[in-house]
Amino acid sequence: MSIRRLPEHLVNRIAAGEVVERPASALKELVENALDAGASRIAIKLAGGGIDLVEVIDDGIGMTPDDMALALERHATSKLPDEMIDAVTTLGFRGEALPSIASVARMTLESRVRGSEGWQRIIDNGVLVSEGPAGLPPGTRVRVEGLFERVPARRKFLRSARAEYAACMDVVRRLAMARPDIGFALDHDGRSALNVAPAAGRPQRVAALTDRALIENSVAVDLEREGIVLGGVAGLPTFNRGIADHQYLFVNGRPVKDRLLVGAVRGAYADVLARDRHAVVALFLDVPSDMVDVNVHPAKTEVRFRDPALVRGLIVSGLKQALGEAGHRSMQRPDEAALAAWTREPVVASPQAEIWGQGGNRSSAVYDRRPGFITPPPQGRAEPAYAPPPETSAFPLGVARGQVAKTYIVAEAEDGLVIVDQHAAHERLVLERMRRGLANNGPGGGIAAQALLLPEVVELEETACDRLDARIGELADFGLDLERLGPRAMLVRSVPAMLGQGDVVGLVTDLADELAAYDEALSLKERLDHVAATMACHGSVRAGRVLSVAEMNALLREMEVTPNSGQCNHGRPTWVKLAHGDIEKLFGRK
Repeated sequence: MSIRRLPEHLVNRIAAGEVVERPASALKELVENALDAGASRIAIKLAGGGIDLVEVIDDGIGMTPDDMALALERHATSKLPDEMIDAVTTLGFRGEALPSIASVARMTLESRVRGSEGWQRIIDNGVLVSEGPAGLPPGTRVRVEGLFERVPARRKFLRSARAEYAACMDVVRRLAMARPDIGFALDHDGRSALNVAPAAGRPQRVAALTDRALIENSVAVDLEREGIVLGGVAGLPTFNRGIADHQYLFVNGRPVKDRLLVGAVRGAYADVLARDRHAVVALFLDVPSDMVDVNVHPAKTEVRFRDPALVRGLIVSGLKQALGEAGHRSMQRPDEAALAAWTREPVVASPQAEIWGQGGNRSSAVYDRRPGFITPPPQGRAEPAYAPPPETSAFPLGVARGQVAKTYIVAEAEDGLVIVDQHAAHERLVLERMRRGLANNGPGGGIAAQALLLPEVVELEETACDRLDARIGELADFGLDLERLGPRAMLVRSVPAMLGQGDVVGLVTDLADELAAYDEALSLKERLDHVAATMACHGSVRAGRVLSVAEMNALLREMEVTPNSGQCNHGRPTWVKLAHGDIEKLFGRK
């Protein structure tokens, strides 16, 4: 077959295959055009998830009739003033977007420049149907109907209207997050689905588009390195989700879904979040144009960095620094289901109440008339107060008042009741101590070891012994001194002093399992973090151990000054607070 030139309408449809995969793709192109046109407010209307209708209205600079005609031609653009294709400063520059969309749908393009009359062009699947004057305020309105209606091969691959609408909403949410200075409104099938006014800053806009509680359960990220600036909002580890649908990443104001950036976020939260949970973040990278290539994907959803290691390190460092500065903070939104489980004692008329109400005295006969009135004393525990209790206002986590179920410390703070999971909290404290010891490893530093009076033999599978044997030197940095004793046993001579002489067999067995799961997948430091977390779990105060008031208060004070103490090593909260208002609700006072 000889080589031939393809007809224009077919070329446009091929281009549409690159740019317009689904309604959300068309919507993204149209909204980005509105942003590049200097709009201060963008109104979007969808029908049938965008399959039946996508309409974008902006109040930007508008287009003249001649510009509108050029905008519908391939490879025509106002976004690339010269031939420097690697110095793109707008959200896009491609000329295929409008003609590609118009080649697979019915498009009505209306625009008006301030001080001029409006103009309209109607294109039906690549064919100009009509053009003429149009009445509209300054700006541009693009209406796309019946996407892929005449391209059944493409139409059948679209998902349900609900799924396509979700994709459109995600596109709008990300673009609105990138530009908090612009108002966005979205209607779907005649119902308002999103309406955000210009916000004062990124945290407010991110919270408005995700979860209002994010403001109180997040930290600001701010770091600069070698000309690259990282900013944004990072949710506390305890403020997490089961899927990674609330991770928003932007490069030079452009929403991207880049595997390098996603991996950096996962690495930053690895030691404070359970493996099946995902962080809530919105990160904004400002990168010099010569250090990033935004043209590696037709829809520009991926980027390529000149120095990927620098960018990854910046994100990991920025997130860890921000989370470390959060200190003992944790998500403190009372769980509604847990609060609902509280019950009140039913109010019943008692013989005592009748007698006391009539001025009667509390004689022994009263108690005989209501069997069971005298109950055993509460199974609590109190200690002699040799000194006045400290003032609650002096400490964020309050002052210990007691222990419940030998597991939870109850403390009174100035603004409410604090309940601490003693095992989870101490596990985090031990891990942070071990990290500090590792950071100081060297002459006079490192994690102190405590020799066992009698070395203990731990029998394991041969492969497990092989894994431990290969890491003997690294484990010694943690204060764990191991020696191979035959093919199926390890000899333990010392353990980290801060752990005490607990379950040595369980500790070594768990370490062998951790190395089996992560030995090849993670870097050395990340592997050691998992080792430290496993050791910390074995060395922490267990649930079921009775603590003195002094021990409880010591634990609270250390939590207040320890980074990441608001969540355990698995990402769960170490403490919760019932504010005074929550307690009053339980008793019907509010």
